[in-house]
Amino acid sequence: MAILRVEPLTTARALRGPFDYRRPEAMADLGVGSVVRVPFGPRRLLGVVVEVAEASELPPERLAEPIEALEAGATPELVRLGLWVAREYCSTPSRGLQLVLPPGTGTGSAGRTVRTKTELRAAILPAGEAALEDGERLGSKQRAVLEALRAGEMSSGELATAVGSDRATLRRLEGRGLVSTHSAAMRRIPGEPGLAAAAARPELLPEQTEAVAAIVAALDGEAGSDRKMLLHGVTGSGKTEVYLAAVEAALERGKGAIVLVPEIGLAPQAVARFRARLGDRFAVLHSALSAGERYDEWRRLRSGEASVCVGPRSAVFAPVRDLGLIVIDEEHDASYKQEGDPTYDARAVARKRATDTGAVLVAGTATPRPESWLELPRLELPNRVDGRRMPPVHLVDMREADPRSGPVHAETWEALEGVRTAGAKAIVMINRRGFAPWLTCRSCGHHWGCPNCDVSLIVHRHSGRLVCHHCAHSEPQPRACPECGSTTLSQAGAGTERIEKLLRERLAPMPVLRLDSDTASERGAHARILARFDALPSAVLVGTQMVAKGHDFPEVTLSAILDADATLRFPDFRAEERTFAMVAQLAGRSGRGEAGGEVIVQTLAPNAASIEHAARHDSAGFLELELERREVLRYPPFSHLSRVNFASEDEEKVDEAARTVARELRLGLPKGSELLGPAPMFRVRNRHRRRILIKAEDRAGMIVAMREVVEGRAADRSLKDVAIGVDIDPQ
Repeated sequence: MAILRVEPLTTARALRGPFDYRRPEAMADLGVGSVVRVPFGPRRLLGVVVEVAEASELPPERLAEPIEALEAGATPELVRLGLWVAREYCSTPSRGLQLVLPPGTGTGSAGRTVRTKTELRAAILPAGEAALEDGERLGSKQRAVLEALRAGEMSSGELATAVGSDRATLRRLEGRGLVSTHSAAMRRIPGEPGLAAAAARPELLPEQTEAVAAIVAALDGEAGSDRKMLLHGVTGSGKTEVYLAAVEAALERGKGAIVLVPEIGLAPQAVARFRARLGDRFAVLHSALSAGERYDEWRRLRSGEASVCVGPRSAVFAPVRDLGLIVIDEEHDASYKQEGDPTYDARAVARKRATDTGAVLVAGTATPRPESWLELPRLELPNRVDGRRMPPVHLVDMREADPRSGPVHAETWEALEGVRTAGAKAIVMINRRGFAPWLTCRSCGHHWGCPNCDVSLIVHRHSGRLVCHHCAHSEPQPRACPECGSTTLSQAGAGTERIEKLLRERLAPMPVLRLDSDTASERGAHARILARFDALPSAVLVGTQMVAKGHDFPEVTLSAILDADATLRFPDFRAEERTFAMVAQLAGRSGRGEAGGEVIVQTLAPNAASIEHAARHDSAGFLELELERREVLRYPPFSHLSRVNFASEDEEKVDEAARTVARELRLGLPKGSELLGPAPMFRVRNRHRRRILIKAEDRAGMIVAMREVVEGRAADRSLKDVAIGVDIDPQ
């Protein structure tokens, strides 16, 4: 008798499996990865089979049997990966497994999965052909259906559109033996608005050809070839064409591929190019699709109908058959880190999956992370594909600017007006949305803050409201101060809304488009805005860092970044790295066409190393300095980080929990580890927060200590009002 070891899908952290069940003869095909509904005490839970054993510690008569098996499950390889993620990121097996299951798989007694959608299809029979030829008595709709089916099999929906028939008509024809019908799977095709892309293969430059050859050598398993590599290429150097050539090489060898992009909505050009080149072999997975669309794309990959998956971080778990290649585009991007439990890093998961499956891993970017620069062998693309030089970058020192001139410097205005005169395009970035980040009363100094969070409310003039960007609290924009009644209110600072307004007023009639999370909140809005910008002969695109991510518009002759050093003012060891990447990536949007281009960087810190090196397009020089600094301070890649976050509405309880966990961790962490905190964090959603940060050289020992302490605290009923979260490799 086979024993199924089943891990229940539940949100309860304290429930630990797996639990044994008898495999009934009627379900002999159940194996690792199958999703089953099982009795669990008085409840019925969904669970995943994680092992098939020959015997159990319990006698067979005490073991229950699964109630039913669901339509689809995960592969054994993905089950192992999900359980590894749970262990590596101090999560639960249930949460790790949910990452690899079919989209829509639920938890608990109410757990459900999305099902395959079917449609009724009809085909004409010889008797139907004869009825048309012999003039047999037929209704007008019946005759129209038979005439339509002469061209080939059609679905009931297609017939309804073509001739206005219904299912009753098909049933009557079937009853007369004139047509046959059957149920068939129906694909819910993602409606992906995007930019047009040519399917033609451009001739590769010598350095692109060398990069592809190195990847192909790894795919073929040639001796001495690296199976994990960093594709370092300046912006505009043709990294996407290298990815496409590598994917096609994998397909020629009967292998599948996964291509990770930071955010699917911000990469419509790349997605369009993959779709144009790969056709039906291509599938896309991301959260903006409906549950049915995600399931159908997942099922196409699981069955082998599609062999290439493109998507954001969750696509690293796509069920691609015979996986041979994983590409991580813009590998520096912080969006590859999951914030919710489990707090996995898709880049680390991709490395693990590549190792386990023998796949080749290619991480590409113009601005590598220090970790990747140090640890991965490099393929270099030092030149743009059009042979043009990188655009010159002009640093504008805002310390010397007239404070009355506003957030846009006179030199930037002059350059923008030159773009308008030339009928070209520009991109302007300010990494702050809304109209103004602060509203204060000039008479009494009253400041509008969020009642739920220790932060300022942001002025959103378009909606006429003050909004908290942490808890979404919103209130009408006031006309007078509630403290003193003064109407002299000051809107300090600038966000994307304010810059958009200034540009519209000064550059009219030149179109100004805004791309931020406010304008792009609807499905497909990112792609629609970018498609409109692409179609306009001359325009300005203003937005947050969304505008700097991988877009290729040859007509852009000016990129400008306002308040470029804002990210340097965060207490973050990655602040220099983030600033360098942001400035360098935006600079790369300019000068891709025949007209050339320039870049303007407005900053209060023109001498900052990250900004100086970005202005010189000098990744190697910046990374050399950054690695020296990281080594002195013992930050990654010279140590491993983890943190524990605490949150509660009760400040005393959150302090008690943080002190208790800190004390226990100090006793359990491996030798040489450093624990910082507990430190207070600003209040969010009426919850007081504390944080502990750990640096360790022994990663495995650190994770074991974290898991033991946090799991022990989760079972402590005295701390039930305190949320405790673990973040391994925080960004």
